[in-house]
Amino acid sequence: MANKREDALEYHRRGRPGKIAVVPTKPLTNQRDLALAYSPGVAEPCLEIQKDPEEAYTYTAKGNLVAVVTNGTAVLGLGNIGAIAGKPVMEGKGNLFKSFADIDVFDLEVDSENPDDVIRFCQLLEPTVGGINLEDIKAPDCFYIEETLRKTMKVPVFHDDQHGTAIISGAALLNALEVVGKDIASVKVVFSGAGAAAISTAEHYVRLGVAREHILMCDRSGVIHAGRPDKEMDPYKARFAHATTTARSLAEALVGADVFVGLSVAGAADGEMVAAMADNPIIFALANPVPEITPEQVRAVRDDAIVATGRSDYPNQVNNVLGFPFIFRGALDVRATEINEEMKMAATRALALLAKEEVPDRVSSRYGLKNVQFGRDYLIPFPFDPRVLLWVAPAVAWAAVASGVARDFVDLDTYRDQLEARLGPAHGIMRGLINRAAMKPRRVVFPEGEDIRIIRAAAICRDDGIATPVLLGRQAVIERVANEAHLSLDDLTIEDPTNSPRRDEYAEFLWDRRQRKGMSRSQAWLRVLNGNYYGSCMVACGDADALVSGVGLHYPETIRPALEVIGAHPKAGLVSGVYMLVFERRLVFISDATVNIDPTAEQLERIGFAAARIAKSIGHEPRVAFLSFSNFGSVRHPEAEKMSRAAELLRRRDPSLVVDGEMQADTAFDPEALRRDYPFSMLKEEANVLIFPNLSAANIAYKLLSRLGGATAIGPILTGMRRPVHVLQRGADVQEIVNMTAVAVVDAQERTLRSGAAAGAAAGPTTPTILSRL
Repeated sequence: MANKREDALEYHRRGRPGKIAVVPTKPLTNQRDLALAYSPGVAEPCLEIQKDPEEAYTYTAKGNLVAVVTNGTAVLGLGNIGAIAGKPVMEGKGNLFKSFADIDVFDLEVDSENPDDVIRFCQLLEPTVGGINLEDIKAPDCFYIEETLRKTMKVPVFHDDQHGTAIISGAALLNALEVVGKDIASVKVVFSGAGAAAISTAEHYVRLGVAREHILMCDRSGVIHAGRPDKEMDPYKARFAHATTTARSLAEALVGADVFVGLSVAGAADGEMVAAMADNPIIFALANPVPEITPEQVRAVRDDAIVATGRSDYPNQVNNVLGFPFIFRGALDVRATEINEEMKMAATRALALLAKEEVPDRVSSRYGLKNVQFGRDYLIPFPFDPRVLLWVAPAVAWAAVASGVARDFVDLDTYRDQLEARLGPAHGIMRGLINRAAMKPRRVVFPEGEDIRIIRAAAICRDDGIATPVLLGRQAVIERVANEAHLSLDDLTIEDPTNSPRRDEYAEFLWDRRQRKGMSRSQAWLRVLNGNYYGSCMVACGDADALVSGVGLHYPETIRPALEVIGAHPKAGLVSGVYMLVFERRLVFISDATVNIDPTAEQLERIGFAAARIAKSIGHEPRVAFLSFSNFGSVRHPEAEKMSRAAELLRRRDPSLVVDGEMQADTAFDPEALRRDYPFSMLKEEANVLIFPNLSAANIAYKLLSRLGGATAIGPILTGMRRPVHVLQRGADVQEIVNMTAVAVVDAQERTLRSGAAAGAAAGPTTPTILSRL
């Protein structure tokens, strides 16, 4: 827990404190811009809005702005911690709004526990925002606040704590009942928990078709029933107070039940209770981070149950992020005056229908899965499925129009295109890789195990299930550094090359590899005292699945041992380095930016093939451009002709690839120019895999794009190695190390799947590299 605590604190305080910022959407670079943005030019839109307040949606950010409002009286599982203490949660909510649906947020913490103060505060915000998301407000105040605001305001108001779980789990319920063949009108549903989420979810189930009299709700005092003489009853719980003479506890309520919905605390249910349920029970254990009962506990007592939790490491994750960003997106885009029951129902049914669609490889590959199909383990879409935006937002928007609460109209065909453009192909790329890694973690060795950044990253990888880390270094030093940073070393393997029992074995292995290249046995013995040589031997001998190093070393110091010990794949014959550059709206792969100084056309073809495979392996259809200063022969020069020949060679090798060149960089990103001036080009869309003529060009380009272009660089991803070796950028921070570890694990997973299939073209002539000749 100490690790998690320090990681969370460091995450929030590093760089600019907090998680959100206001970013200008118009230029302000000269006097003219200043005169338009502020006085005197700003007076013109003011006057237009004065004449017609609806013009605020035309001239201001109101239509894409949501206020996330709390008073801090029910924050997560922390309880009433106060408004200011709840601010990190509200900022996090803003982050999710922006990341998943491109909605801007003001987080607003109201320092009052009086619900009427919260109501009045929100009412006064109406001119400012396009919608209000209520968050972490205690029950029953949250019901009163939302009901009042919905009656008195003309912008959508939504309490996610109430309705988010209801909408998402409602979709899971519909699909689970379809899988087991039960009629929603006849099933018996039992709730553990009677807070805002439980009551709202139960009401939503009633609207979906569950009979109210078939719902039993339990709070901390037991089953809520008619005539119960306790002070914990309120008008909202009373809706589910039924006349029952037998069931007074959760265990008694679950006898013969078809559905269990847990919105309470860890361990609230046990195997004996589940065993007493009806055939093919549906169990939604949604307490976080530990559910009321785990899937393993359920499977121990019966094999016919369908289980969903709130966790990402189990199938059927019920996560509110599947709802609120997309519901608000649809509501804002038609200027809805409220989020009504029809819109919530539309969101539920859209999620349920999407789960029955074929899951594209680009989605399932983010979770390390293949051939995902609707069924017991896939009831609702994955949170990082970009199609959710394209299904839920239009469904909500259309429901708003159909129910008469929309003030604008959208054409659904063009609306989906607009939504897709908001996120771009790079959305969630790193999260997807981390999810894939966590599906089947691998053993990753870190030669720089004494570095605090490596220790922190290893702890995160351990805690998040991304990898099984092995730290190389002196145990006493690693323990001291970890203790100073309050980091736990539990479940982290530490190996010291200087006294390891495997040292002699690895020295003999290295000498056997290098004895005909001038290395003596004594030199091999000394080399394995170096962490990178020792770690490379671990990977080469199968004692580790991947190596990640370089945080404190120059590139050649890291890659030379790997090449000497592990070497290039015999069918590749060439090692190259690919960088993923993640921009706000696109993802671009650049190669070779790390190894080959001046590759030949034949080697560039292999570099292009390897980079295209990297793109495809993470779910992106590669479109390869071989770059030059010339467009399709416009300049006759050996450098340009080399790139043209490389493109031709790659087309011959894999006719299914979209590849062309030589071309200039701007041409590769201008589909209109390609159609107009070069209609013969295979490239019809923007390129996403860029192959440069030499190391200088590629290295300069990726560094300029990351420094000046705002791209996040992930890499280098080494291709062509016999086993997974990945080199960090010198000075990489903790998150960059975690990202590269995820890449290394996914690389190892892919190699297992390929089971030794060809990793590249047959070996060809060598080329000068940044390394000395080995």
